[in-house]
Amino acid sequence: MTRAADLTSNALAVLNTSHSLPLAAVISVKFAAYVTTWATRRRTRLALESLEAWQLSDVGLTPAAAQREARKVFWKA
Repeated sequence: MTRAADLTSNALAVLNTSHSLPLAAVISVKFAAYVTTWATRRRTRLALESLEAWQLSDVGLTPAAAQREARKVFWKA
């Protein structure tokens, strides 16, 4: 997840410093950043759903809190 976030941050930083990119490129990179974020959320929530109670306890979550998080739709933070 950190690697995807780093790539997204780097791509957005390039967009912020460059004023010569065409609008289509800006929109494409921003769309790709959103899709990457959504895919990461979905993947981590599916993984969270499969953790056992002792594993959830290790990360400081209750089974109920993990279930609530796992049931969120991918576009919600």
